[in-house]
Amino acid sequence: MSHISLDGQWLLTSPQHSHISIPCALPGDVHSALIQADLLPQPYFGCNEELIQWVGESEWQLTTDFTLTTEQLTATAIDLNLSFVDTMAIVSINGTQVLTCSNMFRLYQVNVLPYLQQGVNHISIALARNDSEAQRRAEKLPFPVPWAVGNNQIPHMNTLRKTQCHAGWDWGICLLSTGVYNSLTLTPIYNTRLHHVRTQQAWLPNGDCEVTVNIDCEILGGNTEKVLKINLDKQVHTIVIDNTNNGIQTVTTTIVVKNPQRWWPAGYGEQPLYPLTVTLNNYTITKKLGLRELTLDTQTDAIGSAMTFVVNGNAITAKGANWIPLDALPSRQTPARYRQLLEDAVAANMNMIRVWGGGMYEHDIFYELCDELGLLVWQDLMFACALYPSTPEFLADVELEIIDQVKRLADHPSLALWCGDNEVIGAIGWYDESKHNREKYVVNYDRLNRMLQQVVEQYDPSRRFWASSPCNGELDFGDAWHDDNRGDMHFWDVWHSGKSFDAYHSVKPRFCSEFGYQSWPSLPTVKTFADNEDWNVTSPTFEQHQKNGRGNSIMTEMFTRYFRFPVGFANMLYLSQVQQAIAIKTATEFWRAHKQHCRGILYWQLNDCWPVSSWSSIEYTGRWKQLHHHAKRFFAPVMATFIQQPQQPLTLHVVNDHHQPMPISGTVIKADWQGNVLATWQLDTQLATDSSDIVWQTEDILTASETKQVFYHVSLTAADGSVTENTHYPCLFKHAQLQNPTINTEWHQDNETIWLELDTDYPALFVEPQLECQGRFSDSSFTLLPSHMTGAKHRLYYIGDCDLKTLKQHLTLYHLRGTY
Repeated sequence: MSHISLDGQWLLTSPQHSHISIPCALPGDVHSALIQADLLPQPYFGCNEELIQWVGESEWQLTTDFTLTTEQLTATAIDLNLSFVDTMAIVSINGTQVLTCSNMFRLYQVNVLPYLQQGVNHISIALARNDSEAQRRAEKLPFPVPWAVGNNQIPHMNTLRKTQCHAGWDWGICLLSTGVYNSLTLTPIYNTRLHHVRTQQAWLPNGDCEVTVNIDCEILGGNTEKVLKINLDKQVHTIVIDNTNNGIQTVTTTIVVKNPQRWWPAGYGEQPLYPLTVTLNNYTITKKLGLRELTLDTQTDAIGSAMTFVVNGNAITAKGANWIPLDALPSRQTPARYRQLLEDAVAANMNMIRVWGGGMYEHDIFYELCDELGLLVWQDLMFACALYPSTPEFLADVELEIIDQVKRLADHPSLALWCGDNEVIGAIGWYDESKHNREKYVVNYDRLNRMLQQVVEQYDPSRRFWASSPCNGELDFGDAWHDDNRGDMHFWDVWHSGKSFDAYHSVKPRFCSEFGYQSWPSLPTVKTFADNEDWNVTSPTFEQHQKNGRGNSIMTEMFTRYFRFPVGFANMLYLSQVQQAIAIKTATEFWRAHKQHCRGILYWQLNDCWPVSSWSSIEYTGRWKQLHHHAKRFFAPVMATFIQQPQQPLTLHVVNDHHQPMPISGTVIKADWQGNVLATWQLDTQLATDSSDIVWQTEDILTASETKQVFYHVSLTAADGSVTENTHYPCLFKHAQLQNPTINTEWHQDNETIWLELDTDYPALFVEPQLECQGRFSDSSFTLLPSHMTGAKHRLYYIGDCDLKTLKQHLTLYHLRGTY
């Protein structure tokens, strides 16, 4: 198949700005071209967000020329293929309009052969203002449809099929980007067109997998033989298509894969992928199939109803985070950055990513990497935190969008669930219009949601459609935020309602698909967007990079509950990340300890789309916050956690996610802050398959004075060689009689391996070795015990490309006692 690429440098102009005539790379966005031409300041620095709004308030024109030969024009048709067109666009070739785009999530294909000529051809893409179109559509609606006030800075974005957070969110910059974000191609078609390939799997009693391949193709004429060739698992099937039947037809063939290697989520097994190639004359479609069985168990049980993903007959505990768009500037969404973030998710023992509904259906590379890495994908459809129209025009447009996206993504083994939206059921109760006319707006919601379900189930019957997140179940429009007996829950009482961290122990969700706690970025990341004079959490720059109106107040108020107030800006940043990690750790470990009740934990959020104060565990710069290091521990397949319930003994729960028994051994110690071991308990037991058990408890009744002087620490080694450690602090950190430790550092290098060894005279909490340069350590935000307690120094391996000299110059050690 010989595509003619239209990628490269186009000319960017604007009717409102006659002085602008600059190169613009496509795929790419207008803002990035203006930045490259020094016509726009860096949007993420300082308060520059205020200076760039004119870009979204302008119309833009992209033009280029391409050359065609006489031979190329002998094709039966030449298809123009466009996707990720953002959003209102008119495409013209040689002065004739050939395509109108009005939905960023559509996959456009149109035959443009009648408009082409031998030699030089001219193509233009006129990008209209999205804000004006949103306003125009809102004015035509039969009744008001409330939009995401408090998130969107541009009104009525809910009327446009565009990434909703482009207009700002409570973690997002308002850029209102525009452009074309995927490759643009012309494809010569010779008598046949290969439209789509879709597969279905059926598992036979003997363990073989029957793969049915459905191929949509089109005969456009011609007398030559039309031959389909299907190649899977070293089997080649050849099918001659009926030449006399012009038009679209579906061809189906079945291939049995014998003794297949099954695809598993990360942590449960390998991710073998079987290449599938379908060729029709000069046109080829390739895919990589993962052979696996996946269902969502929502059966009624003694508690309410389950919400458990079952893969290859095994119940899975879904562990992961929510995903927002990789970058607010689409040109910066590169394959390398996708790989780094998703590999970092797997490195933290995640096995599921939720693609949140206020972003976009991701690029192919995202799903391909999830297939490769074993990350299940909870896929929201793109609706979030607002109400949406249900007019015939809107429904018709969305239906085509859903068809396009389901057909594009359904063959990915990583795709686990289609979810109708994010918090749209709940949003009915947020706005005055809908609160006072609930029945009308529930019907409005149901019209859209029912259509989404019907289309998804028609084009992908192999997966469950889940109406909304959160949701209690099919046709249940109730309060899913507070029902922990069924469905998926968003639990925000700690952040939004100001409850203390132990409020996470008041609920046991069946599946928590959102909960989160903010932190500020690290100092190295702050340096990328703020000058020294703005290193203050209430400076104009810092407040510009805090999109949650109460965010700074919530974090600092929580400091006063748990910690002694930090001294200095750097310690404020550090302590905010300690606090965030404790919040998510508290919830996750408790819910995992009750794993037969809770089978899914996805915190908000994995990543940032610009440098900002947010709920992410990985900063925009790629730095792991302390939370991400904790996630590596609290999402580990074998995890130990102390739980202290009121008026109950301290208990140690050990979770085993493996689908086989797991022997473990190790010790629990009780120690004081001077580094004295007061008591030791040896543990040696076998964890049952897919279990959570109490393996130790103490009958100690600590006095109020003792709680300030002691702590408990566990270190266990499993039969697979993994080590799980955890620490229990009986009192608030601000009350603990912490000693001020002296931490000694020793650098070592052996060939390419660099490591750092730490020792201390007194126990040190939340030790973070922070690097100003690129890279990270194998561990961070841990409890550092003196070597006389553990028998060894604490070794950290460096992961990155810096040399030893650079690392020595750029290391700062933080720990809790050092903040005051």
